[in-house]
Amino acid sequence: MSGTSHTARPTHSGTSEPAWVRRGLIGLALVFVFLFLLLPLAAVFTEALRKGWDAYGAALQEPDAWSAIRLTLVTAAIAVPMNLVFGVAAAWAIAKYEFKGKAFLTTLVDLPFSVSPVVAGLIYVLMFGAQGWFGPWLRAHDIQIIFAVPGIILATVFVTFPFIARELIPLMQAQGNDEEQAAIVLGATGWQTFWHVTLPNIRWGLIYGVILCNARAMGEFGAVSVVSGHIRGETNTMPLHVEILYNEYQSVAAFAVASLLAGLALVTLLIKSVVEWQHARQLKALADLPPERPPSISPSAATAAAPAPLKA
Repeated sequence: MSGTSHTARPTHSGTSEPAWVRRGLIGLALVFVFLFLLLPLAAVFTEALRKGWDAYGAALQEPDAWSAIRLTLVTAAIAVPMNLVFGVAAAWAIAKYEFKGKAFLTTLVDLPFSVSPVVAGLIYVLMFGAQGWFGPWLRAHDIQIIFAVPGIILATVFVTFPFIARELIPLMQAQGNDEEQAAIVLGATGWQTFWHVTLPNIRWGLIYGVILCNARAMGEFGAVSVVSGHIRGETNTMPLHVEILYNEYQSVAAFAVASLLAGLALVTLLIKSVVEWQHARQLKALADLPPERPPSISPSAATAAAPAPLKA
């Protein structure tokens, strides 16, 4: 054979279906997105502004609406950090350690995905309601959980618990624990290991889980509806306030609050897209780095640098 090198042609990646099939599927997906996502979203903002900006602003400045907005933000501000701590701890335990009951703990993490939010709310009523298991004790100590803000926060924490943990568990399992063990061998404490080794490796998954958790916390309806009592101006979040306004035929005010909730969802989606773009950009930058060549070490130097065996 001659010394001429042959450059392999890049293979075409894609499907083998005809072009009209691919275009048809893409068109069908676009029609579906338009009919079931973009069109309802546009209808919400159109109905909210049907009577002009003055009516829109008046609906949002109404005291009950402002109370619902404030309660929604407060609930998310409390529930998300709690799930941040619980989710990281659960993911750390499940991904990094082997212990009895690990499968049961994993099942508990997934439990809110399997239980209806309405059932979750009823469970809290059964536990903390006036006739519940802890109801007499709570009443004797003048503590109210159901039909009050604490019940709303507890229900929101329950339904949003899996989002952060479920984002981190597969990520931590894929990374393994070699770096953590190396840090501990070098003398790092548990907190130093987490802060300087584990956290940088999981930060993108952590941010992504927090975004999803926050979006669900602001839009939760079922569990919060059961434990809130629908007290206007006190225990109504934004989704509950929209329902009350719509049932009272105040369509403009209902769509105005709904448009604000949709706007928060769009902001969350934008932040999520930015996070994904930054993550992909970082991965591409790491992939483009040239491989490092390990320094050559003589056998004598390698023997001298080898750690001494541990003694009992």
